[in-house]
Amino acid sequence: MEVIVERPAALDVHKAQVTACVRTPTPDGGREPHLAQFATTVRGLLGLRDWLVAHRVGQVVMEATGVYWKPVWHMLEDDFELMLVNARHVKQVPGRKTDLSDAAWLCQLAEAGLLRANFVPPKPIRALRQLTRYRKTQIAERQREAQRLHKALEDTNIKLDCVASDLLGTSGRAMLDALVSGTTDPEVLAELARGRLRQKLPALREALEGRFDDLHALLIGAILAHLDFLDEQVDRLSDAIEERIAPFGAAVEMLTTIPGVQRRTAEVIIAEIGPDMSAFPSARHLASWAGQCPANNRSAGKQRGGRARKGSRWLDAALKDAAMAATRSNDTYLQALYRRQRSRIGHGKALGAVKHSILCACWHMLSTGELYRDAGGQYFAKRDPQRATRRLVAQLERLGHTVTLQEAA
Repeated sequence: MEVIVERPAALDVHKAQVTACVRTPTPDGGREPHLAQFATTVRGLLGLRDWLVAHRVGQVVMEATGVYWKPVWHMLEDDFELMLVNARHVKQVPGRKTDLSDAAWLCQLAEAGLLRANFVPPKPIRALRQLTRYRKTQIAERQREAQRLHKALEDTNIKLDCVASDLLGTSGRAMLDALVSGTTDPEVLAELARGRLRQKLPALREALEGRFDDLHALLIGAILAHLDFLDEQVDRLSDAIEERIAPFGAAVEMLTTIPGVQRRTAEVIIAEIGPDMSAFPSARHLASWAGQCPANNRSAGKQRGGRARKGSRWLDAALKDAAMAATRSNDTYLQALYRRQRSRIGHGKALGAVKHSILCACWHMLSTGELYRDAGGQYFAKRDPQRATRRLVAQLERLGHTVTLQEAA
């Protein structure tokens, strides 16, 4: 194979050790491999860095193995050109399977320039990504804890959630705190209602009759305390995200002009793809990297169905929330796209089309700095009015009507 990188290095990364291989030129025009193993402690990674510097390495390649590559990347990114590659794209040749052979084979591929780098955002975006992802896990944990609260209340025969729309609202929380503190009189509990809930006082008194004992007070008190802790954690994380995303505030505000994209969703999008779109040559490349486009499986003139590749599940969840909100935004292009596709391919794939459209819009907006310009809910009808007319006439005729068209003045 032709030599593209003169002094490449490849790392086979594991939890406790790193196996390194460097290929250097020899005086007779050949190539000489150098192999070594290092621990993944700070001292071991510093030794790895010095060993790479001693061999005058220009490029270092490693596979994306779980989270074990991250400390190695952090230690080497300031001194070397690093490349993270997908482990599925680097198949080990048949034969003996060892860490040394893995590193040697990866180094040969890097030497020939046959590897394609994965997208690794810069340090500020990686830090922001950690915060947004952890905040999402805390929000999900809060949702699970709220479901446990509903389940615990069912055991007490108290049907407060059948009357109050928000069990953890101001009125619901006051009643729950009173129950935990020992107040079980339905009359007293119902008087804690506030706002429009006071219009349902008779129903509240009936719903608050139950058997609430010391065990229920202990369980529900623990759940409420955990919910308070999670609320505090989410607020702290949101404040930290607000501070770190301040340099990218213009990009966040720009993305919020897309229907369905709220500020928290825009923060997640920036944390996952970054504000610099130079890493993705086109919107299609970004959609493919994120797993938001169908697979392309064509052979012998036949198109075979295929699943989309797996992308960031955090980005996918944010896009799904935005797409669901966009389908409920009246007279918008995204709502029209969803309705048009739903009748053809169903809800799931139609929602995927909306997610793809939102992500492509993000790429164009972040690349050009332009705000979102909505094409309107009548975009598809105006694009081909004759086709839309024929479709509507056919629907009326199927219902038994005779249609006569006349041009409007």
